[in-house]
Amino acid sequence: MSKPKRKLTEDEKREHAEYRELVKKRMPKSRTLLRCVLAFLFGGAICCLGQLIGDVGTRLFSLDEAARGGFVSVTLIFIAAVLTGIGVYDKIGKIAGAGSVVPITGFSNSIVAPAMEHRSEGIVMGVCAQLFSIAGPVLVYGITSSVVIGLIACIVDLFR
Repeated sequence: MSKPKRKLTEDEKREHAEYRELVKKRMPKSRTLLRCVLAFLFGGAICCLGQLIGDVGTRLFSLDEAARGGFVSVTLIFIAAVLTGIGVYDKIGKIAGAGSVVPITGFSNSIVAPAMEHRSEGIVMGVCAQLFSIAGPVLVYGITSSVVIGLIACIVDLFR
């Protein structure tokens, strides 16, 4: 059982009010709206870049729709990996937030960034061992959940 709360004295009430005012002054202002707008703009810019890459690939290499999708994905992953390797993608990520993480470029960054951090440990124990340290669990849980959902769908379909 909990103790009943005691009433605060006038001095304690004043101290609480002063503390709340101090916290209110020192607390950083919310920038949620700005962050959402930046994420939208940067995510949209990445999608526009993907569209441009697809259009160029279709014109230059006469790609069909299936090949076009793969071409765009591989190219965006490569660009993001290079930008991560030279330290530019992290700067973009600080401004863009989720706009740089949600597209496929974020996947590329999540693979390359840990590998780059551990490159001083060598190719095998550093770079290769750390490639999937962030993206690995996401892939495992994503693939596992899709297999489980697929099995459930098959079982449900058997009883129809």
